[in-house]
Amino acid sequence: MAKTRILAIDPGSRVTGFGIIDVANGRSVYVGSGCIRLPDQDLSVRLKHIFNNVSALLEEYQPNEFAIEEVFLAKNANSALKLGQARGAAIVAASLQDLYVHEYAARRVKQSVVGNGNADKTQVQMMIQLLLSLNAKPQADAADALAIALCHANTRTSGGLEYGVGKRAGRTSKRWTEQDVRKSV
Repeated sequence: MAKTRILAIDPGSRVTGFGIIDVANGRSVYVGSGCIRLPDQDLSVRLKHIFNNVSALLEEYQPNEFAIEEVFLAKNANSALKLGQARGAAIVAASLQDLYVHEYAARRVKQSVVGNGNADKTQVQMMIQLLLSLNAKPQADAADALAIALCHANTRTSGGLEYGVGKRAGRTSKRWTEQDVRKSV
């Protein structure tokens, strides 16, 4: 089985986290992570910074797959718009490298990594440290990006069938199986 490299992005208008893992034979291995700290300048300059840095990560690490957190509805519409624009800058960088963009809701990411869709950042950091055998807890934004990468790795290894979607979504202990797909076709 070939190795797959996943680059995941936790977008932000001030700090954008990134995480890179390799997946082979059902095992996820840490490659790298960090934060893109954005300058305290106009939004257009910050978006350019995100685009340039994600493009550099894509060039350096040569991922096969790209995952990013979906926009969630925030109490502050202006913050949600800025987050959406930050996502857009990262998505364009990936799209220009002909990578398909996989998007995941924050609750789904936390559920897949921690087992609780309402987990806080500290819980995510601790689980990422444990799951990837890291010596220390990664910075919060980097941990979130690594969680997105692991969520994608877990989803993609289930034969492309997504957890918590479709007729079994109400029963979280069950996953779709190939038999379910054959029955519904």
